[in-house]
Amino acid sequence: MPQDPNQVKDHAVLFQEPEYQQLFQNKQQFEGMPASEEVQKAADWTKTWEYREKNFAREALTVNPAKACQPLGAILAAVGFEGTLPFVHGSQGCVAYFRTHFTRHFKEPFSAVSSSMTENAAVFGGLKNMIDGLANAYALYNPKMIAVCTTCMAEVIGDDLGAFIDNSKNEGVIPQDFPVPFAHTPSFVGSHITGYDNMMKGILANLTKGKKKESTNGTINFIPGFETYMGNLRELKHLTSLLGVNATILGDNELYLDSPNLGEYKMYQGGTPLDVAAESINAEQTIALQAYSTPKTRDYITKEWGQKTAVYRPWGIKGTDEFLMALSEATGNPIPEELELERGRAVDAMTDTQAWVHGKRAALYGDPDLVMGLLQFLLELGIEPVHVLVSNSTPEFLEEAKALLAASLF
Repeated sequence: MPQDPNQVKDHAVLFQEPEYQQLFQNKQQFEGMPASEEVQKAADWTKTWEYREKNFAREALTVNPAKACQPLGAILAAVGFEGTLPFVHGSQGCVAYFRTHFTRHFKEPFSAVSSSMTENAAVFGGLKNMIDGLANAYALYNPKMIAVCTTCMAEVIGDDLGAFIDNSKNEGVIPQDFPVPFAHTPSFVGSHITGYDNMMKGILANLTKGKKKESTNGTINFIPGFETYMGNLRELKHLTSLLGVNATILGDNELYLDSPNLGEYKMYQGGTPLDVAAESINAEQTIALQAYSTPKTRDYITKEWGQKTAVYRPWGIKGTDEFLMALSEATGNPIPEELELERGRAVDAMTDTQAWVHGKRAALYGDPDLVMGLLQFLLELGIEPVHVLVSNSTPEFLEEAKALLAASLF
């Protein structure tokens, strides 16, 4: 083969070499492929308007859906709590993907362990894997909490996480009072935002059990949702601090996913303290910064805690105004001058750039709450959204998006 270790060629160049071209010709004959002219003709057709319209006309087909599965969101929720080790009950390959995905995205070490289920566990159940896995995780990594979720394999065979965790504690592999919240997160249902919601609900239900008091503690809970921009969490802390809000961020993974390089590795960076999270049941109210990644959690808080919940997306001028005014009303504190100046600079910047951005056409894609926030902001800039695509569309999102677009003056 024409490869030289001292001069490694890119695949685009390498595959044009005679040896590879001969391999391709042999492969075509073996597989009975059509002539090169026919292949090129089909490739050219895929670039035509006719092919485009045929694809848009499809109704019962999803091609390469750009969304991840539930366990990915579940482990993101888990690392937002102090000393918490995500534990995925399922095959080792799935968990390796989750770790790699987050490590590559955030450029930070992301820790998660697996019960490493194989063919035997798929037939006989994963109880032994769960017991051994929890024992090893507790002994080796010294977590303060282990948050358990599942993959397809465990869900298909019907493993009962609650019973398995109880059996593990009865076996003595972890202490009886050690917190092990769990969530069933089948990958074939929902997506990463569904998994985040299920895990957040499971963690809060576990930590707050038996903690309800007669009076509130004067705090306000904030649930970021499936948030991948750590600057947003820092801004949330900035805003609440200036407003004098006694805030509890439920799932504060800002430091975990954007930690400083101080020359020493820490497996568990930051996170909401477990005792603080346990007191969230006694807060004045809970505010979610995303609607579509928190419906079950908000419903649980409303019904089980008897606590007021609300959703605010502080994107753009209008969304941030609504958020700050709600906090001002809840605390009785006025909007500080520093925030008024920041708002004025933002409005000034929008005015200064209107000649370049007003009337521009844009296409939006992302998770529902991210798209709704950006959609609101683009309309404030006078930009015309032409295509709006989301990874997890629902009738509620469609209705909300259409109402926002209908209210626009443009």
